[in-house]
Amino acid sequence: MTGTVIVTGSGGLIGSAAVERFVRSGFDVIGIENDSRATFFGPEASTAPTTARLERDYPLRFRSIELDVRDAEGVRRVVRDHGRELALVVHAAAQPSHDWAASDPATDFGVNAVGTLNLLEAVRHGAPDTPFVFMSTNKVYGDRPNRLPLVEHETRLELPPGHPAYGGIDTSLSIDATLHSLFGVSKASADLLVQEYGRYFGMPTVCLRGGCLTGPAHQGAALHGFLAYLMRCVVTGTAYTVHGYDGKQVRDIIHAHDVVTAIEAFLHAPRAAAVYNLGGGREANCSMREAIAACEAVAGRTLDWSLSPEARIGDHRWWISDLAEWRRDYPAWTPAYDLDAILREIHDHNADRWLASAHA
Repeated sequence: MTGTVIVTGSGGLIGSAAVERFVRSGFDVIGIENDSRATFFGPEASTAPTTARLERDYPLRFRSIELDVRDAEGVRRVVRDHGRELALVVHAAAQPSHDWAASDPATDFGVNAVGTLNLLEAVRHGAPDTPFVFMSTNKVYGDRPNRLPLVEHETRLELPPGHPAYGGIDTSLSIDATLHSLFGVSKASADLLVQEYGRYFGMPTVCLRGGCLTGPAHQGAALHGFLAYLMRCVVTGTAYTVHGYDGKQVRDIIHAHDVVTAIEAFLHAPRAAAVYNLGGGREANCSMREAIAACEAVAGRTLDWSLSPEARIGDHRWWISDLAEWRRDYPAWTPAYDLDAILREIHDHNADRWLASAHA
């Protein structure tokens, strides 16, 4: 396949991985990026260095456009200019923190929900047959997973082996009558829009409801990107606070590379209004306590950490994705990274830079 791929949030974790993947697959890639992450989380979380690297590494195949997805006319113009050759849209731009969302709900909803609507409308009118991939989140389920009958173990909360959700949570879980956080609401609104454009207009769309997405390009911050930020704190000796659940809350972990190969699988076999939970599943997951121990083992350092008794609003006590639905439809997809490989790559790609920055 050839043509043009549009990637929003192209300087971010999934966006930059998508740029690299599709450039190397022979596509021209247009990135939509405005480095909002630096505004949300401070200069250390800026995506500008990643954008500069992509432009340097792929000068003939990649072009970054400074544009806010809330700019409806700007988004329409980009899609219109490339509609004839448009092969795929990857919508990864977002305000990604449920803590930050409470400080500015209007901006959060504008970026996550209205920005998604702008992009869907542009594609509907300019290239309606183009596969549209939306990076959604498991936060659309709110805190409903917290009602699971979890059992406390030494380092983690866990379901009894015989429970129907032991292998992971599937998309039949209701999103209603739960506490979502404002971030969860804005992402759920966008998620429903993407589904509706698939059903109502027949567009090939998919919502990938991610768990903990990570990788060496993740610009982790205290409010978002916990695993990269956790490793940074271990490496630099920065104090870290774990919020709630005695540090036994469980997350499943998936590498950005494996997310992007999933996106590529959808490109080759698109469906209308598809929805999947996508994460590390039973193969790659950990509690906060287990994540700390694993990061310490990789870095060869001890983390200075403390426990706050207050959990973040809408936070999950336990999340492992059921990948059965995805694997049923895309059986050739196989994740390349387990948890240890993910942590070692995050460390090896960043440790020297983190230390240099800390000592500057």
